[in-house]
Amino acid sequence: MLLGVTAADKEAQAEALAEKIAKLRVFPDESGKSNLSITDIEGEILIVSQFTLYADTRKGNRPGFTDAAPPEMANALYEYFIEYCKGRFKKVGSGSFGADMKVRLVNDGPYTIVMETSSV
Repeated sequence: MLLGVTAADKEAQAEALAEKIAKLRVFPDESGKSNLSITDIEGEILIVSQFTLYADTRKGNRPGFTDAAPPEMANALYEYFIEYCKGRFKKVGSGSFGADMKVRLVNDGPYTIVMETSSV
């Protein structure tokens, strides 16, 4: 998952997001219906910090990132989210906050979901 953090986010939102992800039924059951959660299949999760999810492109041609949390705050909440998830999921991997990482993604399946903590 790609995790963006805003200045309004707190630990309670991080916990609520992790709980929602743990219960989200997006994996197929024996009939091929999306009835299983990552918890049901004992799946693994990879968490990568991605402040660019909050790029504002409404004005001009250069994205603005004023909605993204300041780096110190975002890193603290990112690390908190990782630790919380380690107690919730079978295996949790993570990227390095602020690093210029090369991440390969195979989007295998019908789902790409954007989740905001205000709606969790």
